[in-house]
Amino acid sequence: MTRKQRRLTMIGGSLAVLAIAAALVLNAMRDSIVFFSTPSMAAERHVPPGKRFRLGGLVQPGSLVRGDNLAVNFSVADGSMTLPVVYKGILPDLFREGQGVVAEGALDASGVFKADTVLAKHDETYMPKDVADALKKQGHWKDDYGAKPGATAASAPAQGTSK
Repeated sequence: MTRKQRRLTMIGGSLAVLAIAAALVLNAMRDSIVFFSTPSMAAERHVPPGKRFRLGGLVQPGSLVRGDNLAVNFSVADGSMTLPVVYKGILPDLFREGQGVVAEGALDASGVFKADTVLAKHDETYMPKDVADALKKQGHWKDDYGAKPGATAASAPAQGTSK
């Protein structure tokens, strides 16, 4: 075997090993690439009790119940399914019913999501793409979700030419 053939063989073998390593890493991270799961996605995947994941959706109006020692119960929905959430701690200032939320934790044996972290959406116009897509799919999308607060058709600059 000539020197050039050995070099090409080594480069080809190195690329093959690198490709296999990349495929294994991406396969192992496949489930954790998603930033959060909606209640429907959690039900479809049959998430086992005790497995940690992020749950995202909208806090159901009328579901917020505050208990003793900072205990809070509420429900997260995505339009088709609702999942009860239990959290003990201080909620973010922007947390309220009807707003988007992402909770980190795990399901217990009875199907209740026990959260150890709750993140509220930070801006009234922000909505994660997955939540927006889920709302559109379920028919709960409102055209004013993406609108800036205070923006109206009358205040928008006119399009076209003027003489």
